[in-house]
Amino acid sequence: MQSSDTSNREDKYQARKLEITDKSKGFIELLQQLSVCDSVSDKQFEERFQELSSYGDDHLVCVIEDDHSGKIIATGSMFIEKKFMRNCGKAGHIEDVVVDASARGMQLGKKIIKFLTDHAQAMGCYKVILDCSVDNKGFYEKCGFKHKAIQMSTYFV
Repeated sequence: MQSSDTSNREDKYQARKLEITDKSKGFIELLQQLSVCDSVSDKQFEERFQELSSYGDDHLVCVIEDDHSGKIIATGSMFIEKKFMRNCGKAGHIEDVVVDASARGMQLGKKIIKFLTDHAQAMGCYKVILDCSVDNKGFYEKCGFKHKAIQMSTYFV
């Protein structure tokens, strides 16, 4: 049985879809803890938000907000790839998972991954894939992922 403090903490932090007002709650600054993410103007944010929203359930950005501070403290995204393989199946791709440095160790990353994988399953995906650093491999294994392949990439900028 969990203590009420532990269960209250778990109930307190719920993953939800990104909202247009989340930019002012530190969403971009959170992404900057993950990778190169330049400043984004309000106009740029709104345009990209509207574009992603137009994809419906095929592109999802989720966040966890700390109700006490009003800041976004965790995020992740998923897009659904429609394929010819597997009888015109679908594959979910997880990207951009980050938990604020001050909130790590609170199981928020697992909540983000569960929210995204539940979405993929509800959308009929036959698999979910992601790329991660060697340092994060153990975390994703705890979330049920298995080392499957080697990632390769080329960057244009």
